[in-house]
Amino acid sequence: MGRSVQDSTLAGISRRTVLKAGAAAAAVTALPFAAPSVLRAQTPPVVKIGILQPVTGALAHDGDLGRAGAEMAINEVNAAGGIKSLGGAKLEMLFGDARSTPEAGAQEVERMQAEGVAAIVGGFASPICLAASQAAARYDLPYLVDVGVSDQIMARGLTNTFRFSPGFGKVTQVALDNLTAINDKAGKPAKTVVLVHEDGLFGSGLAKLLQSELPKRGFEILETIAHPTPARDMSNVALRIRSLNPDLVIPSNYYGEFVLLARTMQQQRIKPKGIYAILGGAASNGRFVKEFPQAAQNVIDCNHWHDPKNPKALALRKAVEGQGKSFAYNVSLNYSNVLLLADAIERAASTDRKKIIEALNASTFAGHIMPYGLTKFVNGQNEGATPINTQIQGEDIKVIFPEAFAEAKANFPAA
Repeated sequence: MGRSVQDSTLAGISRRTVLKAGAAAAAVTALPFAAPSVLRAQTPPVVKIGILQPVTGALAHDGDLGRAGAEMAINEVNAAGGIKSLGGAKLEMLFGDARSTPEAGAQEVERMQAEGVAAIVGGFASPICLAASQAAARYDLPYLVDVGVSDQIMARGLTNTFRFSPGFGKVTQVALDNLTAINDKAGKPAKTVVLVHEDGLFGSGLAKLLQSELPKRGFEILETIAHPTPARDMSNVALRIRSLNPDLVIPSNYYGEFVLLARTMQQQRIKPKGIYAILGGAASNGRFVKEFPQAAQNVIDCNHWHDPKNPKALALRKAVEGQGKSFAYNVSLNYSNVLLLADAIERAASTDRKKIIEALNASTFAGHIMPYGLTKFVNGQNEGATPINTQIQGEDIKVIFPEAFAEAKANFPAA
């Protein structure tokens, strides 16, 4: 019996449907193999960079500011198109909490290494930077010290380690030159000094250097007082300062201890001619000014600080304060270090660690916001780095020296 027209039509449709279905099935079968190349074309590549900061423990406040500066720089680089020599690769932050200890910092470096970061920025405290950079050196992993000032960090000759900011040898030299100039201009009112320092790597090394250099400049050191970090009470230190009655108190310590000392001196009405901090933990920190304005008044610091005449620096400070955070030098340093690293990766056109190290060694980076000029690394240390002097005046931190960057004149002597 012959098929009807309807049967023939249905049979034709069925064959066509089967053929189309077979083609679709073949396409579906092939899709898993084709998909990755399609996804790669659509998803921009990333460059992982480690950001190491102590955001828990005694140094948590400083670590939080360092992280803020790094994040802002990463966002800026990505918003501007990422690493163009790598097809617009975006920077991706892998954050590590150093937990305010060297051991934890080194542990975080191991984790970052395992997760494939191209480089690490941060550490903050000298002991953390010392341990973390040593751990990174085992893998030729580029490590950019953000703040750590101990010159032991750079004296080891580690080819993976770079410090964009000055160490305490350079800071002390500049601080003493500037102190002498400020004191001379005021008629040399200050002649005697008491040193107060934290008893760790940073404070002890700085105190030793000051003990050698201050007498050469005509200052008599009445006593050197060490204290632990963290410290819970500064009453005995303040009482000793009162009994010695120095013209100057020169503290070198972290934020909490600096604030505690300044507040205790205020409460006991101890008024030297000046508090002249060198790398003072709170003396260049907006939180200190905001929370304890009377204790903070007229404190002079020789420290890391941004160029106050740089529009990018002013915009960064405004953005940080707009987030409800206080502003301090570690924001500027981490911001600048991330931009420095991004520039090196751009020029290396690679995430290969050795090529990034080569690019850092050849850097002449000037797109930072510090008063440094062109970057020039010699044995890992930026030779262009230098501190400047600030003073807390009213409700603000003002640059007072050198004159090329000054916003205000020094109020010295203050008592």
